[in-house]
Amino acid sequence: MIGFIGIGLMGSRMAGRLLDAGNDLVIYNRTQSKMQPLIEKGAKGASSPKEVGSQADIVFTMLADPKAVDAVAYGEQGLLVGMKPGSLWIDSSTISPTQSVQLAKRANEKKIRFLDAPVAGSTGPAEKGELLFFVGGDAADLEEVRPLLNVMGKAVHHKGANGAGTAMKLVNNLMLGQSVAAFAEAVAFGESLGLDKEGVIQSLFAGPTAAPILHFKENKMLKEDFENADFKVNSIYKDMELASEEAYGHGFALPLSNLVKAFYGLCQQQGKGDYDFATIYDLLKKH
Repeated sequence: MIGFIGIGLMGSRMAGRLLDAGNDLVIYNRTQSKMQPLIEKGAKGASSPKEVGSQADIVFTMLADPKAVDAVAYGEQGLLVGMKPGSLWIDSSTISPTQSVQLAKRANEKKIRFLDAPVAGSTGPAEKGELLFFVGGDAADLEEVRPLLNVMGKAVHHKGANGAGTAMKLVNNLMLGQSVAAFAEAVAFGESLGLDKEGVIQSLFAGPTAAPILHFKENKMLKEDFENADFKVNSIYKDMELASEEAYGHGFALPLSNLVKAFYGLCQQQGKGDYDFATIYDLLKKH
């Protein structure tokens, strides 16, 4: 039995892939109604993280933020109370490497194995099983769970010991936030010079500035359809804040990242925290 905790935008799609591949699945989500579509497809619903842990040998978590991960892991109804010695916990949440290492330590104290395995990719790749996993932890544990990761993703990068996968995710999302902001500013600048927006985008894509994430955001930018989020402003801000905090702890400055993060913060102040993070285009266009 496989467990999956966190049936949100990403988790619902990842768990759905596992279910469609014929795996027996027990699931939990704090908002119980979000479990219903997967239950109707054959998943078993649980009433707590502890219940998931007691029934599954392998448990995935995909949660919104560090506080949510701690809430699931600890306490009387926590995952670590329910999981059996020898079982394997794979956390795909975006948290700090420091927290991942601490989770691994607490799990190991209970003879529970732990991998941090956050992903690159949003709802579209999750739906298609085209995520990229960044994994930190024991290589043998990774090989055991690799077939399941291959159901949900197109590639798996083992980055090293516990915390290394999460570290790579922060590096990735730091660049992600900056790339979309630079794209948005370039398009807005082109429009201010009287150029056609679609033409600007196509010319950018034809040259060395092209990147997969920019292609993915093309329709968002053209239609200015930011309310339907693939990846929220709140999420990119949280990830860039985690990167900033981790960098501070290592004595490393992130001047460009912190500047861009402030602009995503302005989007939040405008009430657009739940919008797609490409809405930074709208902010830059007006300033």
